[in-house]
Amino acid sequence: MTIFEELKERGLIFQTTDEEALEKALTEGPLAFYSGYDPTADSLHLGHLVPIIVCRHLQLAGHKPYPLVGGATGLIGDPSFKDTERSLQTKETVDGWVAKIQAQLSHFLNFDSGSNKAEMVNNYDWFADISFIDFLRDVGKYFTVNYMMSKESVKKRIETGISYTEFAYQIMQGFDFYELNRRYGVTLQIGGSDQWGNMTAGTELLRRKADKVSHVITVPLITDATGKKFGKSEGNAVWLDASKTSPYEMYQFWLNVMDEDAVRFLKIFTFLPLTEIEDIRKSFEAEPHKRLAQKVLAREVVTLVHGEAAYKEALNITEQLFSGNIQKLTAAELKQGLSNVPNYAVQSQDSLNIVDILVTSGIVTSKRQAREDLQNGAIYINGSRVQDTAYSLSDKDKIDNELTVIRRGKKKYFMITY
Repeated sequence: MTIFEELKERGLIFQTTDEEALEKALTEGPLAFYSGYDPTADSLHLGHLVPIIVCRHLQLAGHKPYPLVGGATGLIGDPSFKDTERSLQTKETVDGWVAKIQAQLSHFLNFDSGSNKAEMVNNYDWFADISFIDFLRDVGKYFTVNYMMSKESVKKRIETGISYTEFAYQIMQGFDFYELNRRYGVTLQIGGSDQWGNMTAGTELLRRKADKVSHVITVPLITDATGKKFGKSEGNAVWLDASKTSPYEMYQFWLNVMDEDAVRFLKIFTFLPLTEIEDIRKSFEAEPHKRLAQKVLAREVVTLVHGEAAYKEALNITEQLFSGNIQKLTAAELKQGLSNVPNYAVQSQDSLNIVDILVTSGIVTSKRQAREDLQNGAIYINGSRVQDTAYSLSDKDKIDNELTVIRRGKKKYFMITY
């Protein structure tokens, strides 16, 4: 199976400019390729992981990646399928985001050894010194307004209004492809399906200005079985930065994907051999209640993004919380595992009597309810049942001298911090 065939089998290819020519080029010899990431935040998110994974597959097959972080295009903003214009950021902010995204990308590709080791690029390097007049004369003249307006990514915005700044974005991305070809011989661009118009602007510029043939691969927009855009968790992006989405939260995200999606996502988001994924599929379909596919998916992706130690920590947090073994976890692990539970910071004047703290923290609404819950055995402190209404929290209840976990009933957790 060729690398192109494998990418198709895994569901990683949505569109190409010329499938036959591209497959031939990939088979005949190593290609230089690039994938661009604009710094629109201080971290990449799950939506960026698919093109990154394609880049890694291609590098493992011997091709040479040039990951590009758009220090210049990030100052402009891509209008593709956006309802409104992006807010412009300061150069200092964008530069900071560039550095963070470059650090994230360096985790997924080999930058250290081999003839096809990755090389990081920043389009600010060639845009910083080009004059507006030179850009119009040397690049702009190859694009007609009719061509630019025909792009689906722009059509929608024409009706509501689009600035010249964003309208010109596709030319900037086209020039990236041209410049990377001139400097490094890059002939293939990888990107999301929403980038088709911007990416083909590059193939058009290379054809018209340099009489060269180049290629584009777009990856599909990943949706779940209900059609919902994948990578969103209760309205929030699943970030690749551990400080924004913890390894435990990412582990839970993958662990809870629907059965209908699990095997498909194993093909897309992991590097397990397709034969192994087929074996997992058979076992999973025979005993879906064991959630083998989800467990393997969570293991592979968390390990890919955060490393094996982070995966093991996320697994341990999951297992200990499920069994109620709170005291086997550190305060740092509990903050990961219980990041979304109600949190109450004890005030100096607060009574630490269990009845009072249950009411003060908002766990229950009245002292009567607190006493009933305690007497009925519904209150647990750090996993241990407490029924004494005279019990008071003390230093021995503080995990790492930072927090206490109170559970009401089977699943309602609360965190008390000091």
